[in-house]
Amino acid sequence: MSEKYPQKKQPKQLNKFVRFSSIALQMGLTIYLGSKLGEWLDVKFNNTDQLYYKVVTLIAVFVSMGSVLFQVLKLTNKDSDD
Repeated sequence: MSEKYPQKKQPKQLNKFVRFSSIALQMGLTIYLGSKLGEWLDVKFNNTDQLYYKVVTLIAVFVSMGSVLFQVLKLTNKDSDD
């Protein structure tokens, strides 16, 4: 009774949805943590015009956009090879 059953593969569309959802969550988390770091720096260095908040949040946006572009290009190149 050692029958082997073939495993069913998940639909590709659902798999892509999960990947893109995780990319969006990663982007949101990166921007949120960047803004919290900027707030903390403003409080630590007693900066009243929120310069650190603005600069660090903007850097976090660029970093997250670069990460998203890299992951999407990697995903599309992987799919084109299949």
